[in-house]
Amino acid sequence: MNNPAITLDIRDGIAWLTLARPEKRNSVDPEFAFRLNELAEQCAEDANIRCVVLTGSGKFFCVGGDIDAFSAAGEDAEAAVGALARSFHRGIHRLATMEKPFVTAINGPAAGAGLSLAILGDIALTAASAHFTSAYSAVGLTPDGGASWWLPRLIGMRRAQEMIFTNRRIGAEEAAGMGLVTRVVADDRLRTEASAVASTLAKGPIRALARCRSLLVESVNADLSTQLDREAASIAESAGAAEGREGVAAFLAKRPPHFV
Repeated sequence: MNNPAITLDIRDGIAWLTLARPEKRNSVDPEFAFRLNELAEQCAEDANIRCVVLTGSGKFFCVGGDIDAFSAAGEDAEAAVGALARSFHRGIHRLATMEKPFVTAINGPAAGAGLSLAILGDIALTAASAHFTSAYSAVGLTPDGGASWWLPRLIGMRRAQEMIFTNRRIGAEEAAGMGLVTRVVADDRLRTEASAVASTLAKGPIRALARCRSLLVESVNADLSTQLDREAASIAESAGAAEGREGVAAFLAKRPPHFV
């Protein structure tokens, strides 16, 4: 593919996905959405990939949907935007449910669908200069990419309502303070810090981390009894697996575990 909308670089068990439309501020168009799903599937299925990192190129992380493409669709906008959203959502869902940890390294402003991508990380690191905006209602649209699902869970309903209804810009420090992202990193340290976090995760018990991902997502809509049952089943499965046996053996031997 010539000049792909998203590039993939695999190093030391870590897949780096880089949004690669800097001239369009990494906005989402049909090629972008198709490529996201394609690469998400590859990352999920490749046993040599133990952690995935998503970042942007240029000055922006992602400003959301390509509004020029929306306008060009004219009278066919409903069908065109619907098809784009459904394609985009396939990639979002795969990244959210794959059985390996996911890190977002937010190198610049994130808006609309870019906000949805930014907050999708299990660990979301943001450059100090980045900022976050819902942006949808400013152009008469509604959220996509899972924003209406994630925002109330991460920052609470009241803050989610404010972000979506007013499109107020949220700076990096405020975003970290409200739980929208994990923490703020100096701009020139973002890639280094993301690499360090991803390396630690990649060396960890990724099957157990996958079960942690599922438990955390499932807990939102579960009652206590159901969640306790899920936890019991999950820890039992983990204890009987190779990672659990290695972790216990390493603890008793007072040595670092070797999960890889």
